[in-house]
Amino acid sequence: MTEHTVTRVFAKRLFDGEHWLTNQLVTFKGQMIESVESATMSTNGEIEMLDVLVPGFIDVHVNGGGGALFNHTPTIEALERMVAVHAQFGTVAMMPTLISDDYDVMSQAHHAVCQALEQNMAGILGMHYEGPYLNPIRKGVHNESKLRKPTEGTLSTLLNVSRSGKLMVTLAPEQVPEGFIEWLVSEGAIVCIGHSAASYDQARQAVMSGARGFTHLFNAMTPLVSREPGVVGAALQTDLPTWCGLIADGHHVHPASMRVAIAAKGSEHMLLVTDAIQSVGSDEKEMPFLGKRVLRSEGKVTTEDGTLAGSDLDMATAVRNAISLIGRTPAEALQMASLRPAEFLGLEHQFGRIKPGYRASLVALNEDFVVKATWIDGQKVWGSVMA
Repeated sequence: MTEHTVTRVFAKRLFDGEHWLTNQLVTFKGQMIESVESATMSTNGEIEMLDVLVPGFIDVHVNGGGGALFNHTPTIEALERMVAVHAQFGTVAMMPTLISDDYDVMSQAHHAVCQALEQNMAGILGMHYEGPYLNPIRKGVHNESKLRKPTEGTLSTLLNVSRSGKLMVTLAPEQVPEGFIEWLVSEGAIVCIGHSAASYDQARQAVMSGARGFTHLFNAMTPLVSREPGVVGAALQTDLPTWCGLIADGHHVHPASMRVAIAAKGSEHMLLVTDAIQSVGSDEKEMPFLGKRVLRSEGKVTTEDGTLAGSDLDMATAVRNAISLIGRTPAEALQMASLRPAEFLGLEHQFGRIKPGYRASLVALNEDFVVKATWIDGQKVWGSVMA
């Protein structure tokens, strides 16, 4: 698609990121939305007719897809595969996530993401290091031999992705030295708390130091209990602007717990994430995963001892689950998949809304919120023409 290519679509129903509208004609020019206007239903064959059009989904925590796990193949080809597979489920932009690993693997992943950013690869926003500065007590499926304390000199070479893209670092605040979170933030990183045995006070101090996210809320962190609110208690505070990721697959977190969290925090600071591994978009029932064997069954992926190993979730299913399992309105569910992650990343002026001047990264759905077509930066990357 050239810079000046013009595309027009007609949506019977359109969610612009804040409001539902009917009978809207949307014009893309190149990568951007040029206009959104009320119109009568068109019979012009050059205008694609859609049932529902919404802002594309942003996944800030995705480990793989279509048989490719970023840790196993930290290459630009794996990134291309991940983008193509998750586009089928409405994801238009992602933060490819590297699970705790050796520095050479981190370096390869860093190089691949930087290469993708330099090439303006559609769909790649930056890099998410989930570890390795995590607490072994709350390691989850992470390999304990890969967890370690930070070495600033070595790490600094892996942070320059933030110069051209976004950088997230999930860490356990009790595992890093004083001043480390402030330093990461000064380097442009978005710091998230996860896989942590921190106390409430330690987690609150991390937030005061600049941490602004909580990775997969409830999972691999100290719980909220009567006399020690833990990391979960710190996450649900509303006096400071922090965001919580939710894996809404019905396996990682009970729907009642998600409802309570949203009642406390507000949906405006909740992000739907997948934590997807290579099973999404693949037919495999068994697969290798960080030196272990993972089994896929009934919508979840686990190691042989039953430990959850990421998820088998896609963003469109997460949206549907937010409506059916958690009881959110369609508008809230869609925002948790698009506008809220955009705000968390500081990209709310590019993504999360269907308005002139925004990126033409959009998803067509049917009335059951099943993805029918996906556009990334004005280019249709998945789906067929609908009459």
